[in-house]
Amino acid sequence: MHEITVLDPLFTALDAEAFTDRHLGRLAAGVIAAVRVPAFLGSEVCAAAMAGLGQLPTADYDRARVPTPIARFGPALNDYRTPDGGLDHDRYWRDAEAARVAWQKAGLRPDPIAVALARLGAAWGTAVLPASIGGRPVFGGTLREINGGALVHFDDINREYPHGVFDQDVVAQLAFNAWVSVPEVGGTTTVWRRRWQPGDEEHRDAYGYKETLVEGVQQVSLDPQCGDGLLFNPVNFHAVAPSGPGRRIAFAFFLGLTTTGQLIVWS
Repeated sequence: MHEITVLDPLFTALDAEAFTDRHLGRLAAGVIAAVRVPAFLGSEVCAAAMAGLGQLPTADYDRARVPTPIARFGPALNDYRTPDGGLDHDRYWRDAEAARVAWQKAGLRPDPIAVALARLGAAWGTAVLPASIGGRPVFGGTLREINGGALVHFDDINREYPHGVFDQDVVAQLAFNAWVSVPEVGGTTTVWRRRWQPGDEEHRDAYGYKETLVEGVQQVSLDPQCGDGLLFNPVNFHAVAPSGPGRRIAFAFFLGLTTTGQLIVWS
């Protein structure tokens, strides 16, 4: 076990009454670990989301790639990469359109994704727009039920698609989660002050990495509470602890800060 000898005083998790442009800017700059807004989604939004879950078709990831069961709704771009680092357009757009139809059919009111994007746009000062590919808006907003935990991993659209995938150029990426159901125990989100390095591939484990990679690395851990909203920089390694009893269900999406100062969304 490695020992932490020096801590970064800026790598902390902050609770706030609302997200602000300063929070978004500091997360993008990497000088804060996470910002949580307790009760970001009110009880009415959480109840409506849970009532409508049965209308959203969910499926588990391929167990060969994701060994722990994670149920999800909505396409995630990193599942549509081709071997040469491009996008499988036909498969992605087919699934994105099917997800849009299913979302509209479910009729979630209030819509938790719309609520979150409206508040984040108000905080930033301009509306959050969908990322686009060839002029077409991508699907933004997924539902995930993670009860068995998630491996140590990172998310970085610029590494996932090194030749570029969006019409916009992303200079910083943030991850948003809002919980509508939480377990009695566990389900903690941990973010480490550590980003990918080439030698890390020696620690590869399925879609993620062995925990030995982040032993002794400074971290912040946050327990999920129903209705909470969380923003962090997913380029840092992060993981979810197993949980239960109860269901750990969150709506999620990625935000990108572009070279023009615009916020864009995708999943």
